[in-house]
Amino acid sequence: MQQFQPHRFSVAPMMDWSDRHCRSLHRVLSSRALLYSEMVTTGAVLHGDRERLLGYGQEQHPVALQLGGSEPADLAAAARIGEDYGYDEINLNVGCPSDRVQSGRFGACLMREPDLVAECMAAMAAAVKVPVTVKCRIGVDDQDPEEALFTLVDKCVSAGVSTFVVHARKAWLQGLSPKENRDVPPLDYPLVYRLKRERPELTISINGGVPGVDAVIEHLRHVDGVMLGRAAYHEAGLLGAVDRRVFGLEVADITPFEVVERYRPYIERSLAEGWRLAGITRHMLGLFHGLPGARAWRRILTVEGVGEGAGIEVVDKALEAVRRAVDERETRGVQSTVETASG
Repeated sequence: MQQFQPHRFSVAPMMDWSDRHCRSLHRVLSSRALLYSEMVTTGAVLHGDRERLLGYGQEQHPVALQLGGSEPADLAAAARIGEDYGYDEINLNVGCPSDRVQSGRFGACLMREPDLVAECMAAMAAAVKVPVTVKCRIGVDDQDPEEALFTLVDKCVSAGVSTFVVHARKAWLQGLSPKENRDVPPLDYPLVYRLKRERPELTISINGGVPGVDAVIEHLRHVDGVMLGRAAYHEAGLLGAVDRRVFGLEVADITPFEVVERYRPYIERSLAEGWRLAGITRHMLGLFHGLPGARAWRRILTVEGVGEGAGIEVVDKALEAVRRAVDERETRGVQSTVETASG
């Protein structure tokens, strides 16, 4: 197991997306990125199918477990279970704005209860040896962002927390859907930068609206780390440059073709364990984003990957379609160059 890494670059916990298959794919793309689970509620951890919810391949380290809840004792117990499963970090969700989360008194609505969050974090910190961290918004509804964010952070610091991931938007619990809450509230990056300036001893990562690696590099001038969400999912290929550009490793960027070849053993192993192909390959749909054959790649995986008994041959067929499209473009480019020179 790799030693726990700082949050210089991480991939966000995303409901219905960042499952074990997705994280294994992202690990192929970057050896250093900190990966997060989907949010798992304390009730599910304590009473549900733990192996299905928490299981993962050891190649995924460093990997963090994100919990949802607001009962300190339950969070402490769930954190211990997460630590026993080998997670490198336990994170508390104080940012999800969904109706289900609000009705359960966890997620973004906890921005209104900083004392309770601090109590939860103190219980978690006392229960485990791995780091406990907070992922939060800058406020909810009519809260003053500066007051809400700094109050939450300071109270959690008093409970022993030193690492925070801040989604630099408010969450509007009344009037906006969870999807709208990812885009509509304006981003306030300067407030998160200021949090780092005024609390330099803390590890502050920024999240929200980060489109790619160029933006990551810019944010790192102001904060300790950057968390990439939807861009890392829909255009997974961009993660192939993270080890070199963000972590400074002397390695070549990994290409989407190399990713498929390196991910292939995981796909075959998962199929042998009884997982369905579509559940594995759905995370790969954006891998060839912007390249010739990307549409054929998505179509073949989506249409043929859902069939009963679909296997690795579907991936091979989709990959061949991309190779053929790339070759055709290169051939056209050579012909165009020859015609121009002869003309």
